[in-house]
Amino acid sequence: MRDRFTPAVVTSLSLSFATGLYGISFGALAVASGLNTWQAMVLSLVMFSGGSQFAFIGVIATGGTGAAATAAASLLFVRNGIYGAQMNALIGPGGVRKYVAAQVTIDESAGMASLQSDPAEQRRAFWVTGLAILLLWNLFTFVGTQLGATLDPAAWGLDGAAVAAFAALLWPRLKTRDHAAIAVLGALVTVLLIPIVPAGVPIIIAAGVSAVAGWRLASRHLSGRASKPEEGTES
Repeated sequence: MRDRFTPAVVTSLSLSFATGLYGISFGALAVASGLNTWQAMVLSLVMFSGGSQFAFIGVIATGGTGAAATAAASLLFVRNGIYGAQMNALIGPGGVRKYVAAQVTIDESAGMASLQSDPAEQRRAFWVTGLAILLLWNLFTFVGTQLGATLDPAAWGLDGAAVAAFAALLWPRLKTRDHAAIAVLGALVTVLLIPIVPAGVPIIIAAGVSAVAGWRLASRHLSGRASKPEEGTES
């Protein structure tokens, strides 16, 4: 029994429960945004990405179209694709497991697997975290949809959950002044465009502007690194 409940597994289960509870906020906000229980459940089962789901209902709640909501949610899916490539090399799932692994590759499962040094623990952490969150997230989404019909999300602070989710994803990545500057640029573009363009479009444009700024910044750093050896050789 002790071999099964290793430190990685115990930590994964604890993280999964805490993350799953957050599904209550999503379920309640989804209902408040105009979705019904089944629509919210399908999003949690098929989309299964907290940031993308909050982006989707955030656009819907402000009157945006389904296309704009889908585009905003898709922007956050890019990181899942990067995680997928990393986990494919790290976990190496084969057959049907590869498709299941793709579905449960999220921030938490990828993060927990990456923190382990032992290959067996990497696999345990990934699968336990991913599958447990998939189960609990959907369970608590349903609970949230039922509560959302009987309580006022604003009174419980649930209307700020989407903003909190984005802040939680963004804050750990603001490690340098350049990263912070790009974040401020994206926020500024969004604020300026809100009164001009339809709901959901500002975040799409801001993401594009931030992506270009990030690409130019990365290119500049790479050029700087490449020039250093040459300068040293000449001297």
